Amino acid sequence: MSNGKLIVKRELQTYQCDRYGNMRPGILMNELQGMGDTNAENMGYGRTFIHENNVGWVVTHYLVDIIKMPRNGEMLEYSTWPAAHDGVRATRDFEIHGADGELLVRATSQWVLFDLANRRMVRIDDWIKPDTWPVGMARAYDRKFERFPNFEATKTHVLKCRFDDIDENQHINNAVYAVWATESVGYEYRNTHKLRGIELNYKREINPTTPEIYTDVKIDGLVTHHRIRTADAPENAQVICYWESL
Repeated sequence: MSNGKLIVKRELQTYQCDRYGNMRPGILMNELQGMGDTNAENMGYGRTFIHENNVGWVVTHYLVDIIKMPRNGEMLEYSTWPAAHDGVRATRDFEIHGADGELLVRATSQWVLFDLANRRMVRIDDWIKPDTWPVGMARAYDRKFERFPNFEATKTHVLKCRFDDIDENQHINNAVYAVWATESVGYEYRNTHKLRGIELNYKREINPTTPEIYTDVKIDGLVTHHRIRTADAPENAQVICYWESL
């Protein structure tokens, strides 16, 4: 790690790829989350900080631009860094490069800090020491975090939460929402399209014991819209996926 940036290199494994040798969406999102967790821990605001202070980082948005989906066997360079923060929100950026230095994926994300005792958002500036948080870092993907457009669904995909969807914080892992969205388009569409971008807006957590989870879907050519909800919440998350035809 240098100047707040974490850089890690590793080979993409076969089990991390789909039937066409492309990185699975869930793996992509887990790699971003894992890098962010490690970088935050190295900076002093990760797992140890959370457990000692009974607070938690909660992601509100991921905006991911897949320029070229990583392929099976590629040696990849993952990098992440804290790009910006204000009083209540922190921005974390990511990049994935190929062995030849080609930029394959760029992404940005927005996070807030919660007091876990009263389930309320707290001011980041009250918890982070200015000299430990880099400023003025270059942006990987300079996008605004805006409200997603509403849409009229054409079908609803129904599923159940698996035990393996639950993380150590007793929540459904963030990457699972990307899997729910990309699976909800159906086998035929998924089998003839490759993911080129995914945007997620998390609004309300889902209890792992929820009996059924619904994903409302609208397919509009190479753009698909997804509303993830439960019986007691009209919208837990919204996802937009961008595709290209195979």
